[in-house]
Amino acid sequence: MIAGLEAAEMPADAIEVGRIADAWGVKGWFKVLPHSADPEALFSSKKWYLLPTERGLKTFDGCALLAIKEVKEHSASVVAMAQDVLDRNAAEALRGARIFVARSNFPQVAKDEYYWVDLIGLDVINRQDEALGVVRELLSTGAQTVLVIEYPDESGKLQERMIPFVSAYVDDVDLKARHVRVDWQKDY
Repeated sequence: MIAGLEAAEMPADAIEVGRIADAWGVKGWFKVLPHSADPEALFSSKKWYLLPTERGLKTFDGCALLAIKEVKEHSASVVAMAQDVLDRNAAEALRGARIFVARSNFPQVAKDEYYWVDLIGLDVINRQDEALGVVRELLSTGAQTVLVIEYPDESGKLQERMIPFVSAYVDDVDLKARHVRVDWQKDY
């Protein structure tokens, strides 16, 4: 195991939030490529779980825990420092590692705000209680976020429909019941 890492078990609620790009400076800092435009989970968690890179040189095996000392924005990117990662060589050994954070460590969101990861897999039903499909992914179009809904057609072939994730069309999101209620018809 390389400096700063200890063997760990991946939490059951772990979500991949980014990747370590490269060393940054000479004092053990490293650059992070977040998967989100608003990487609050990286900033709020002091425990990152790492899996080795999928390509290139693997410098460690299995799941490892990295204790984070500091994370900050720098020139439109994110940089971090971890305990016991004391120099550039140790930071370079982390290159390519996939970063996971326990979902339970994500910051709380305001009322009517949701993490995308919590919406994926929810059933979508309309006001007439017709099933419209399951949320497969979300897209940011700049002006708004769009739910990409997957559903089988009459022959069983998977199709998709897109519904803007805005209050004009989304009546309710019930994470406990695992559904989104929308003002949308099957033939739209």
